[in-house]
Amino acid sequence: MIEWLTSSEYVEYPYAIEAMESRVKAIHDNNADELIWLLEHTPIYTAGTSAKPEDLLESCRFPVYNSGRGGQYTYHGIGQRIAYTMLDLTKRGKNIRLYIENLEEWIIRTLGAFNINGERRKGRVGIWVAEQNGTENKIAAIGVRVRHGITYHGIAINVSPNLDHFKGIIPCGIQNHGVTSMKKLGISVSIKEFDEVLKKTFYEVFEKY
Repeated sequence: MIEWLTSSEYVEYPYAIEAMESRVKAIHDNNADELIWLLEHTPIYTAGTSAKPEDLLESCRFPVYNSGRGGQYTYHGIGQRIAYTMLDLTKRGKNIRLYIENLEEWIIRTLGAFNINGERRKGRVGIWVAEQNGTENKIAAIGVRVRHGITYHGIAINVSPNLDHFKGIIPCGIQNHGVTSMKKLGISVSIKEFDEVLKKTFYEVFEKY
C-alpha cells in the first residue's frame, strides 16, 4: 500500500533528507508503507554525486546542499512540484533502470494531460520540451538514491518557478540547453490541480510495476 503525503508549507531541505532517510529505514524494517511525498522547497541548489564545482556559478545566491542523490547540480524552489518517492524495489523486480524509465513515463503522461509533449533525450537526464523556436529546454529533473532496496529522492517538475533562479548553476552540467516551465509554455495550473493529475498518472504507470 502506498501512502500519499502533501505538505502545505514549504519544506526545509535538511528536514526532507532526514525524513526520507527515516522513512526508508521504516519501510525496510516493515514498519511503514511506501510513500509519495509532494512538496515545495524554498530556493536552493542541490549537488548530486556527480556535481562539478565549476557548474556552481553563483554559490552565494541560494543555500547549497550536498544531496547524496545521483546526478549533478539542480535548483529547487517555489512553483516547482517535487515528488519524493520512497518505493520498495525488492518488491518491484530490483530493476533500477526500469524504475527510472517509469519515473520518466510518469512525468511524460502528466505533462501530456496538459497538452505538453515531454520527451526523453539520449545522454540527457530528465524530460525535455522542443519549443517552436527550435530550442530544447528541460522541464523536469530526476534524481534517485537507493538504500536497502528502497528508493528516495525522486522528480521535480517546473510548474511555475522563477526560471531566472536556474542561472546560478549549469543545470545537470548541460550547457547548450535551457530550462522551461508549464507557465512559460502558456499552461496556467495550480499546484492542487497539478497534483490531481500527478496522482492519476502515477497509477497508470506503476500499477503493473
